[in-house]
Amino acid sequence: MANERIGELLVREKMISLAQLQSAQERARNEGNGIAYEITKMGFIEETELTNFLSKHYNVPAIHLSKYTIPPGVIELVKREVAERHQCIPVNRSGSTLVVAMADPSNIYAVDDLKFMTGFNIERVVASEGAIQEAIGKYYGVSDNNSAYDFNSILGDLDIDDVDYVEAENEDVNDLAAGADDAPVIRLVNAVLVDAIKRGTSDIHVEPYEKMFRIRFRVDGVLEEVMRPPHKLKNALTSRLKIMANLDIAERRLPQDGRIKLRMGRNKEMDFRVSCLPTLFGEKIVLRLLDQGNLQLDMTKLGFEVEPLARFKNAIHRPFGMCLVTGPTGSGKTTTLYSAMSDLNKVTENIATAEDPVEFNLVGINQVQMHESIGLNFASALRSFLRQDPDIIMVGEIRDFETAEIAIKAALTGHLVLSTLHTNDAPSTVSRLLNMGIEPFLVTASLNVIVAQRLARRICSDCKTELQVPDETKRDLQVPEDMMNHPIYHGKGCATCGETGYKGRVALYEVMSASEELKEYILLGYSTAELKAEAINLGMDSLRMAALKKMFEGVTTPDEVVRNTAPD
Repeated sequence: MANERIGELLVREKMISLAQLQSAQERARNEGNGIAYEITKMGFIEETELTNFLSKHYNVPAIHLSKYTIPPGVIELVKREVAERHQCIPVNRSGSTLVVAMADPSNIYAVDDLKFMTGFNIERVVASEGAIQEAIGKYYGVSDNNSAYDFNSILGDLDIDDVDYVEAENEDVNDLAAGADDAPVIRLVNAVLVDAIKRGTSDIHVEPYEKMFRIRFRVDGVLEEVMRPPHKLKNALTSRLKIMANLDIAERRLPQDGRIKLRMGRNKEMDFRVSCLPTLFGEKIVLRLLDQGNLQLDMTKLGFEVEPLARFKNAIHRPFGMCLVTGPTGSGKTTTLYSAMSDLNKVTENIATAEDPVEFNLVGINQVQMHESIGLNFASALRSFLRQDPDIIMVGEIRDFETAEIAIKAALTGHLVLSTLHTNDAPSTVSRLLNMGIEPFLVTASLNVIVAQRLARRICSDCKTELQVPDETKRDLQVPEDMMNHPIYHGKGCATCGETGYKGRVALYEVMSASEELKEYILLGYSTAELKAEAINLGMDSLRMAALKKMFEGVTTPDEVVRNTAPD
């Protein structure tokens, strides 16, 4: 009955034709599925379009189950047979309320049944029938389509008694390879990788401990635990990842780096940068996801405010000089540099990059991968670039005096040089260069701009609500007096953001142009604090000021301001 109503509604709203509905009804009778499921399967309407339509029609929120993780304690509240009978799945619990995703939110019999069996008040959200079936297979360990994300089913296929921990010195390479090629191990590794892609993960951490083996995902800059495979699978899983990354599985005492390419369907490929590190209880593997499709090369969409972006663009469009981007690992420095190079990438320019590693392939740019083991490092690559008639040079990172010296000389001899450093903010970058041994007059003569950046989490747009912040807290945040009454927002948590209140990230930028006044300060040996104060007087927004602007714009929260920036 429920599916019949949905079919009639879609015909009435002219979203599908009567002939399409009849075709779906006939197939539903033959296959034993619901009509709504067959309508989307036959391509008459997109799943998201159907979900959004039902959400508006029944006035209940929509949820995309593939992007949401359901806590195990919530799943246990509803038996599998009940979930299958009513085409629903519990997604979250808050106090005496249970949030349930339903294919037909108008089914009051299902709501009453769930309320009676669980003892909770039922709050309805709508999801497509196909998404609910996949979620039932994923979380209850039974899947009609043998889904790659069905962790419980995969673990059930593993004969744990046949896998045992072996001391490192007695390990046989053939045994490691055989364990890694076991079909359930392959399926489990593939499931972890694909699940990470679906969740928008930036890094996967596979971590062995003395009595525990866990896998964590970094989503929007924050780590969360997703599963704990049996401890005895440690060697098989790490060996499988090392084989996929073309690493030496027999070498378990030294760090190794590799790359995995995963094909997703016909047109999508995903790269994983793999780092293997020997720890006390085994090898920890970290995989960084490199999705070319999500690479943002439009600088106006990165998070720059209007004035800082204008200063940065002015600096990178000069014919020569050095532009530095600074910040900790994972702060988006590479994306900013790639965006700058994309803006500069013209037929008339010869651009060469020295990277470790090359994260994304950019058409029209000559990218060189560093290999320290054979002597190809940043310094040697830079020397070679200067013999290749370059216009623009990008150095992945300035780590030592030799690289810094060559980069500065290149900037002084008619080349535009882009690079990164690991420093806390823009003014401290000058001190870092001086500490490396670079003379102050060389720094002032070569420097165009220094950009410091961080990534702050965005407030989820679906659960964004105003937040009451005490005046004392605002003063601690250094909120200007004229902005004390400005509204501040946060995410209260919903199905879309996995109850975190955040969805996605935005960059915070501190752009310090090398003006004549600042150059004079550098030559006179002023301290970092004095340099920063003068830069702010000259119009620079510090990282804290940039974060506060994003907070007042309703993009991020006070917690993120404190987490990502230091007081001025």
